[in-house]
Amino acid sequence: MLEGLEAVRKRPAMYIGSTGASGMHHLVYEAVDNSIDEVLAGHAKNIDVILHPDNSVTVVDDGRGIPVDPHPKFKNLSALEVVMTKLHAGGKFDKKSYKVSGGLHGVGVSVVNALSEWLEVEVSRDGRTFHQRFQRGTPAAPLKVVGDTEDRGTKVTFKPAPQLFGDLKFSFETLSTRLRELAFLNAGTRITMLDERDDKKHDFFYEGGSVAFVKFLNANKTAL
Repeated sequence: MLEGLEAVRKRPAMYIGSTGASGMHHLVYEAVDNSIDEVLAGHAKNIDVILHPDNSVTVVDDGRGIPVDPHPKFKNLSALEVVMTKLHAGGKFDKKSYKVSGGLHGVGVSVVNALSEWLEVEVSRDGRTFHQRFQRGTPAAPLKVVGDTEDRGTKVTFKPAPQLFGDLKFSFETLSTRLRELAFLNAGTRITMLDERDDKKHDFFYEGGSVAFVKFLNANKTAL
């Protein structure tokens, strides 16, 4: 019997499809899907995805921020730590948080945490900024307040575990394709993709939604 996130590390492909390139990129999609849920709920308008030279990646949104209060079921843990370390603990299972959601199956960011060498999350809400770091899915330190802020949102930075993914590197084009599609699907949402490795940047923003997508597909074609 495997406890906690141990099952995810034992059989990663059950949760992200593979430990190849598609599985590693799926980690980013799961993190971004949490931000898209905030968009769908009407609380976020901007999402940034940043690729760093050490093959870590940051996903930032201006949503409500992951809750940091004590969790009603796990009294000694914050809601943030529960979301990060327990499977099926996200807001997709109680009909109050999200009426609709874009994520795959509600295991999301806890799987990203489990399959990362390290993960750091920074939450801005209620006038304060909270921070917690994890090592291979386990808290490296308790949740702490690191400052005051008038902003709100969630920032997640993680590095896929080399023990699982080897020396695979993130593809700017693969991620850009997915993020462009999400921008088309969520009209009026600005999604920015920045690659610090060679200073490439894409800015996706489409007021027209799926109509703009059709125009994009037809760009170099003669329409009937």
